[in-house]
Amino acid sequence: MLNDKIRQLRCERGMTQKELAARLGVSPSAVGMYEQGRRVPDSTALARLASVLECSTDELLETERPSDVGDVIDSFARTLEHQPGLMFNGAPISPGDREKLANAIRVAAALSSPKK
Repeated sequence: MLNDKIRQLRCERGMTQKELAARLGVSPSAVGMYEQGRRVPDSTALARLASVLECSTDELLETERPSDVGDVIDSFARTLEHQPGLMFNGAPISPGDREKLANAIRVAAALSSPKK
């Protein structure tokens, strides 16, 4: 549902409701209502949400479903890029290491996919 997707993407981007509200130009209570499903953003607000959350409106509305492993990996890579406080063995992961991790997953997927 839209409300869950807004919350998920906001958290993945490391934003509080107050920070998201400020970037959208709405009140924090409006963001809270979006996330509770008590208010639905209009088309203009939906477009702003997609821009601020760095996703498509289709992703927000969950009208597109990844049908290819590459799409899933790309989505995961975007999550890695924006996940705050990501750590491995107690140490923060650098942006370069995040990219290496995403690339390693891509290589593993390529090696495991059937040959054409």
